[in-house]
Amino acid sequence: MSIGIALALVAAIGYGSADFVGGVGARRAPTMSIVFVGQLAGAAAMLLVGAGSPSSPTSSDFGWAVLAGLGGGIGSIFLFRGLSRGRMGVVAPTSAVGAVALPVLAGLAAGERPAPLVWTGLAIALPGIWLVSRQPSAVQDSGHGTGRGALVDGLLAGVGFGVLFVALGQIPESAGTLPLAVNQLTGAVLTLAVASVLRQRWQPSARAVGWGIASGILGVTASLAFVQASQLADLGIVAVLTSLYPAVTVLLARAVLNERIHAAQRVGLICCTIAVAMVAAP
Repeated sequence: MSIGIALALVAAIGYGSADFVGGVGARRAPTMSIVFVGQLAGAAAMLLVGAGSPSSPTSSDFGWAVLAGLGGGIGSIFLFRGLSRGRMGVVAPTSAVGAVALPVLAGLAAGERPAPLVWTGLAIALPGIWLVSRQPSAVQDSGHGTGRGALVDGLLAGVGFGVLFVALGQIPESAGTLPLAVNQLTGAVLTLAVASVLRQRWQPSARAVGWGIASGILGVTASLAFVQASQLADLGIVAVLTSLYPAVTVLLARAVLNERIHAAQRVGLICCTIAVAMVAAP
């Protein structure tokens, strides 16, 4: 397994863990406050890391960081809103599958041509991503909100995360972590703007702080791994592997919240495992 593939899987673990923590927190505190605290925590972490490491970011790097922040902010807002109003298994897979399309198309446009075995693995990963997080309709209907509303939130989150992945993939490793701090700050500003327009509470409460910090640190760590992975492997491959994060979210829900893993989810886990093996094989 190449370092790039390994880092993409680290990114999947980070994003999946961040989404689980943020989703659970959004059931206990206002969604916007969780997102806002998470963005600030991620920015602070990257500023601290960047202060002690040499880097040479350019204006172009910061431009991509701002675009990534806009995409990530939109993705996080709709993802956490969906997680708070419905089952995790509805929103997470929808956002993940949606997030794959833009990076794969961008990679193809840039001339990336994965080997046939890798293409097969990527094709297996897509239904795996969906199945691993899908729950039976009877379970979905018993959630906090309607399945249709959660699905729309998942689709919008997927578009946002697709933009995030494409933009992060353009930031070179030499730029260091300062562009990622700008990425997080952009998301924080966007969160404030959206919360104000929708008249939703964004002011952090005592409950929101802990959940937001934990989610933010996990998320920005995943972004850092993604940036490094995209410099070592094709963007499309890295994005698809990173989008396996719903498997992590669901496994954590099983371990921590004791949510049942259904037959379709087991099939999805098998598909994801096979996909990783095939992508890592060349």
